[in-house]
Amino acid sequence: MSEKVNKHIENDEQYKGLSVNSGIDQPSSFSESAIERFLQSKKKKLLSVDDYVDGILGGNITLLSKAVTLVESSKKEHQEIAQEIIVKCLPHSGNSVRIGITGVPGVGKSTFIESMGKYITDQGGKLAVLAIDPSSERSKGSILGDKTRMEELSADSRAYIRPSPSAGSLGGVARKTRETIVLCEAAGFDTIFIETVGVGQSETVVHSMVDFFLLLMLAGAGDELQGIKRGIMEMADAITINKADGNNVNKAEQARVQYLNALHLFPPTDSGWKPKVLTCSAVYKMGIPEIWDTINQYLDFVKSNSYFQHKRNEQSKYWMYETINDQLKSNFYQNTEIKKLTEDFETKVLKEEISSFVAARELMNYYYQSQKKNS
Repeated sequence: MSEKVNKHIENDEQYKGLSVNSGIDQPSSFSESAIERFLQSKKKKLLSVDDYVDGILGGNITLLSKAVTLVESSKKEHQEIAQEIIVKCLPHSGNSVRIGITGVPGVGKSTFIESMGKYITDQGGKLAVLAIDPSSERSKGSILGDKTRMEELSADSRAYIRPSPSAGSLGGVARKTRETIVLCEAAGFDTIFIETVGVGQSETVVHSMVDFFLLLMLAGAGDELQGIKRGIMEMADAITINKADGNNVNKAEQARVQYLNALHLFPPTDSGWKPKVLTCSAVYKMGIPEIWDTINQYLDFVKSNSYFQHKRNEQSKYWMYETINDQLKSNFYQNTEIKKLTEDFETKVLKEEISSFVAARELMNYYYQSQKKNS
């Protein structure tokens, strides 16, 4: 009896009258050539710059998303393609209204964005929702989660919701968001929401890239003004008290009066606009049309006195210098010689053999010398 057949215990001599054939080896479910073709098809292929640009200008959301992914990528080859795409899209950008939205935790930003967003798209507008969130991996409180809560807006063909890149520096994430704005505008979105998810400096960064800055607040949460940075309130073009419904209506109105009185103590805005304080209920969609009317009143006001274009010009200059600073910093720390020297100087500083300032100066001198050699 063959070895192949003997592997069946039933063929053992102790079992009289039994005989089991081994059968044949089963072929692979997929042929090797089919597997190879499948793997090749899964490899991502980069399109040409013109393919991306034509797709974006044609309103192709898939190609827009792929282009945004290139913008967010840290790979050098991706960044080079992304910058070429942005340059070609620039002449087709700038025709939207950019609205920054921030607020205290639990204020209901997701619900508000969905209610306001649906109001805009129902009127025929096209909306892109972006986020500034350099801390999502720590807080987990990002628009990544908000997107699942904004079910109605997510399914709207006239809306585009793009989560922000995670675990990046505030400056890096902000620069990529500003570049994403250019692509979204070129794709035909006439309204851009930029939501701040992190806290602290993110509000200032968002303010530096929007036309209108909206601060969402709650009523009945203790002292209405306590814990609110004066700087954030000074940046606001409008403050909206959300959740003004049910038993909270009177509290919301009291909070509105308090904020209005507080705003009167602030110096006049550069635009000459007097910030408004409104109430709304994003859940019941009450007060949403009034907020949209306020935004349009603001735009009419700043366009009539030429502040609108002045502000955009100032923002463009600001981001030029921010990009220079970002590139210099990146180039410095990625320099091979500097990487080696930094550890040595760190050790000397910790042993108090050299001061921090002298160490920094020496490192900068090495950097300048290496740049001269390479030039």
